[in-house]
Amino acid sequence: SQKNKDRFYIGITNNIERRLKQHATAKGDSYTVRHAPWELETYIAFKSQKLAEEFEIYLKSHSGRAFLRRRLMAA
Repeated sequence: SQKNKDRFYIGITNNIERRLKQHATAKGDSYTVRHAPWELETYIAFKSQKLAEEFEIYLKSHSGRAFLRRRLMAA
């Protein structure tokens, strides 16, 4: 979130621009609307939906969040 750098969103989409707009409006989840505006910092493309879903589940796990903070948010 641009308001709070400790807030981040993990999710899957096939249209990043549309999804960011949804999260900035009432069409988004209440969490993402509450912490808007959002900016895209990192995205990872996968060859299959299954791989993307597996990585999303991992990132939302305890060890995945640690990886995220250590490797993707370290800058």
